[in-house]
Amino acid sequence: MPVMKTLAGRVPVKVWTDEIEPAAIQQLKNVAQLPIVHGHVAAMPDVHLGIGATVGSVIPTRGAIIPAAVGVDIGCGMNAVRTSLTAADLPDNLAKLRSHIEAAVPVGFNQHAWDKVRGSAHQRAARPLDDRLDRIVGKHPGLMKMQRQFAQAWICQIGTLGGGNHFIELCLDEEDRVWIMLHSGSRGTGNVIGRYFIEAAKKDMRRHQVNLPDRDLAYLSAGSTLFDDYVEALEWAQDYALTNRREMMRLVVEAMRVQLPTFTLTDEAINCHHNYVARETHDGEALFITRKGAIAAHAGQLGIIPGSMGAKSYIVRGLGNAASFCSCSHGAGRRMSRSEAKRRFNRFDLAAQTEGVECRKDGGVVDEIPGAYKDIDTVMAQQADLVEVVHTLKQVLCIKG
Repeated sequence: MPVMKTLAGRVPVKVWTDEIEPAAIQQLKNVAQLPIVHGHVAAMPDVHLGIGATVGSVIPTRGAIIPAAVGVDIGCGMNAVRTSLTAADLPDNLAKLRSHIEAAVPVGFNQHAWDKVRGSAHQRAARPLDDRLDRIVGKHPGLMKMQRQFAQAWICQIGTLGGGNHFIELCLDEEDRVWIMLHSGSRGTGNVIGRYFIEAAKKDMRRHQVNLPDRDLAYLSAGSTLFDDYVEALEWAQDYALTNRREMMRLVVEAMRVQLPTFTLTDEAINCHHNYVARETHDGEALFITRKGAIAAHAGQLGIIPGSMGAKSYIVRGLGNAASFCSCSHGAGRRMSRSEAKRRFNRFDLAAQTEGVECRKDGGVVDEIPGAYKDIDTVMAQQADLVEVVHTLKQVLCIKG
């Protein structure tokens, strides 16, 4: 059943869960104190502690944006597509297929080699972003100093996974149809942009002597040059993240075609952000909606809510709930930190909790063990008033950086 309670503050905080740590509650209250927040703050059922603002929160602001609330993985999100394949078309042992996909899509800190990218379809995919980035760096050359070989790195990282909770999965739905699902964002360049403007916002707040409940809640106000430059860079990084996921999906599909019977892609394709800012109107007010670990769930809008390694994931349709600013959770949400997960679990626990899934089962990904996450079915039950389930997916193959 849906769970929604309200915390008091300068504006209310509406929370869709009972499973939330005290430190995360304090972060929500801190955000609710800011004069730029309009109406109320919404916390999704996957809410947990973040930097400045919780992961799993929806923050409506008027005339300002909080860069740290957006975070450094700008535009991080999901891409999913259904194929014409069924479970019967997959080999009994998926290890070779996983290796083939891993060879096609760089993971972790790896990226595509420049000599292979230059002049290729890969570089052509990046071309629409090129001039826009030049304008941004021209106004803020400090960005170039934060990332060596900036001019090539952003191109070479298109179509790459990254590490942490980013993943590529093959899943089966309730009719045993095969889906490709992946999770990634704006890679190193988005990280550089995020860090640069977070620090710029902090300096701006100090210059104007604005008192904040948390220095990571420094914001940029509309009408300033710095605000306009951040919005330009933010929108570039969000478009870059979409391009990254499209290119990665293309590479995964090509790798699968080598290993599997001939197949086609259906029209059920979704590419959505869950760390981003959108301009939206709610209650007649033009607002900036920051979804930090949340996805848009406007009425009829399709979205993706993944579980952890070894758990179910969901394709959902939004119900347009105004109280959540037409939003829902972006996943299961962590119940413990990465360091705590490494302390409590080992590779044998990981193997047990991911039984039946072709994936890494070594100590390097123990922090991503299912036990470190909230139960996805509980999370889904708590937001039954935000989305309806269209498909239930169960992964059979998972790649992590």
